[in-house]
Amino acid sequence: MSVNSTKTVVVLGGGVLGVSSALELAKRGARVTLVTEAALCSGASGRSLSWLNSAGERTLPYHALRMAGIDRYRTLFARNPACDWLRFDGGLFWAADDAAGTRARHAYERAHGYDSHLVEAASVPAVDPQVNANALAEVAIANPGEGWVSLPHLIAFLAQQFRALGGEVIEHAGKATVLTEQQRACGIRSELRGEFRADAVLVACGPWTPEVVAPLGVTIPNGSPVSMLVVSQPTAHGLKVVMNTPRAAVRPNPGSTLAVDHDWYEEELKQQPDGSYTIAESVIETLMHEAGALLTDSTPLKADNWKIGPKPIPGDGNPVLGELEKVPGCFVAFTHSGATLALIVGELLADEIVSGEKHPMLATFRAERFG
Repeated sequence: MSVNSTKTVVVLGGGVLGVSSALELAKRGARVTLVTEAALCSGASGRSLSWLNSAGERTLPYHALRMAGIDRYRTLFARNPACDWLRFDGGLFWAADDAAGTRARHAYERAHGYDSHLVEAASVPAVDPQVNANALAEVAIANPGEGWVSLPHLIAFLAQQFRALGGEVIEHAGKATVLTEQQRACGIRSELRGEFRADAVLVACGPWTPEVVAPLGVTIPNGSPVSMLVVSQPTAHGLKVVMNTPRAAVRPNPGSTLAVDHDWYEEELKQQPDGSYTIAESVIETLMHEAGALLTDSTPLKADNWKIGPKPIPGDGNPVLGELEKVPGCFVAFTHSGATLALIVGELLADEIVSGEKHPMLATFRAERFG
């Protein structure tokens, strides 16, 4: 869509949803200022497994949006085939002692045309020879159409284009609030960089989005748990697929590293008085041992770094996207699967903000469903 516009927009949030939306707005002729509390990619986007998928069960509108998101990544990949931060080499999933559940998941995926194949241990080398077939449960699911992206690399890629189009990035602005006049959004006020006036505001603050819009009289239930992403030291792992298994989720990462996460250690993530989080290094060592056991390479995996913080998940699990009816001119982008949805959501929200026309794909994701 190409729309001539001189609309001014402030995007609040330096994660992948904010940066993608800012770029798409700039492409449509808007004057855009992106304001973020700290640095770009310093929040949830910097600690995401960023598995590109629409696996498992979800509503059909959510599935359709995710598939459109994957489509945009495939276009990006086709235009940049040599990049090492975006790949489509498939996914592999299995559960612990639940062959019936795995078969039901496969049947559900097949029922709406998702590329899904049941595999047993003997077939694993055909999926990825670097996966240890002995670690497999009775049956697994291979999803050849899935992929992964490194969000720090993607954000840098998108931000460079945004700046080239004249977009302004304001980092380290501190916390911010949405300003209103006559019940309409008119900009934001930041702790450290002052006010930024605009015709429209997009709040894309990850797990803090409900907190930002609450003073406006808008309630968005927040189900965001605390999570952790560990990046390994460089190793000649050779892995290509994204693995989701009972004790570790693993994907390739630029620089011959692996990105690893899971949720079994969630209670071990301890918040400190200053708001930061810590975890015992023994837990990280256990996680890396679990990840290493999934590979044919017997070289022990060592953690290089890890990041901990809230993972954005709305209270009902579904995205919250679009303009707030209570506060015209204020838009939100709050969702799990932010990586998968980043490019398509940036497009659709930019279209809505510039044109004023609501997109039908976002109809079930409005904040007003919460009352």
